[in-house]
Amino acid sequence: MPRTVISIGNFDGVHIGHAALLRRARELAGADGRVVAISFDPHPATILRPERTPPRLTTFARREELLRGSGADIVEKLEPTPAILAMSAEEFIRDLVARHGPSWIIEGPDFHFGKGRSGTLDLLRSLGAANGYSLHVEPAVTLGLHDQLIAPASSSLTRWLLANARVADAGLVLGRPHRLEGVVVRGDQRGRTIGFPTANLESEVMPPADGVYAAIATLPDGRAFPAALNIGTRPTFQGIDRRVEAHLIGATGLPEYGWRLSLDIVAFVRDQVRFDSIQRLTEQLRRDCDRAAEMLASASTFSTTEPLACR
Repeated sequence: MPRTVISIGNFDGVHIGHAALLRRARELAGADGRVVAISFDPHPATILRPERTPPRLTTFARREELLRGSGADIVEKLEPTPAILAMSAEEFIRDLVARHGPSWIIEGPDFHFGKGRSGTLDLLRSLGAANGYSLHVEPAVTLGLHDQLIAPASSSLTRWLLANARVADAGLVLGRPHRLEGVVVRGDQRGRTIGFPTANLESEVMPPADGVYAAIATLPDGRAFPAALNIGTRPTFQGIDRRVEAHLIGATGLPEYGWRLSLDIVAFVRDQVRFDSIQRLTEQLRRDCDRAAEMLASASTFSTTEPLACR
C-alpha cells in the first residue's frame, strides 16, 4: 500500500527549513507515496492572540505553490476554528489519522500541537504506536547570514530581518527573494508629474522596513522588469500612510490600476529620506534607479531592451 507522509504547520514563507523537511517527507513516501502538507491559515494567533498575530510572509496561494514545489503532493488548508483549537492533542491526532491514515508524520524539533500547544514530540511519538504511524523529527536547518551570525532558518527570523531592511539575508533564509504581490491601486499620481511613474501596490504580505530597494517586477503576462521600489510614508510630501510604490524601469503602456504585480525584493538601496525640494528628490530618484538597475543587472533576464537605468 502506498505510504502517506504528513507534516503539519503554518509553513509561512516556506523557508529552507520547510523545504528540507518536505524533501525528507518525499524520501519517506517513496516514488509511489504521497506527501500531505497541512497548513494552518490564517495563523492560529489570529484567534488566540489577535494583537500578536505575525504579519504574513506569503499569500496562501503562493505558499501552496512553494510547498508543492518542495515536494508536497497535497496541500490542505486548515482553518484554526475555535473547535479545532479546542481539541486536545490526542483528539487532534485521532482526527488527522482518520482523515489521512499516515504511515509517517514528519515535523521539526520545535513542533507542538493541540489545545494550548500541549502536545509534544514525545507524545506524538507515543501516539504513533496506537495509530499506525511512525514519527520522524527533521533537524533544523542553520545558515550563515552576511553579518557572520549562524542561525536556524525560521519564519520569525525572516520577519525580523525584513523589519530591519535586511532583505538579502531574508532571501538566504527563504532560499529566494522575498516577494510582495497584490493589486496595483490608485495613488497620489505625483510620480508621473516628476518623471517617475509608480505602481502603488496593495498587498497582504509583509513589506520590509521603510526605504528604497532593488526589485524584480513581474507582470500578469510573465514579463519581468527591473524596479526601484520605495516603501514608506513619502516624507518629502508630508505623507502619513505607509505605501509600497514601484517604478518599473523600461516598462511602458501599462494600465493604470487593477492589475496584479509581483515584486521580488533583491537588495537594499538606501534609507527613507526627506528632501527639501522636488528637484533634489528627482535627482535622488534617478540615482536610485541607476543603483537598482546596477544591482539587478545579473539577477534576471528582463523583458526590455532599454538600458537598465533611468535617464
